[in-house]
Amino acid sequence: MTERNIEKINKNIEYLYETILKIETMEECEALFDDLCTKTELASISQRLVVAKMLSEKKVYSDIVAETGASTATISRVNRSLAFGKGGYEKLFKKEG
Repeated sequence: MTERNIEKINKNIEYLYETILKIETMEECEALFDDLCTKTELASISQRLVVAKMLSEKKVYSDIVAETGASTATISRVNRSLAFGKGGYEKLFKKEG
């Protein structure tokens, strides 16, 4: 991947983040994500979020698999993000109260 392509991708990602920050209602959120993602993509993203929440609550893999249907590989990847990521999951979970 060229430096120019990386710049374009980064710009596109920044635009996505800025757009998401403009969402004010659940209806706007649903409309954007329904237009933006396929059902399969939404299912994958939401599954990873639920897996992250369950891992942060110290649930064991077998319970997470049973409740979410996620593979152990997915759970492992999410667990790595929790351990070595930028803290995005934790910051949002703290806001849940």
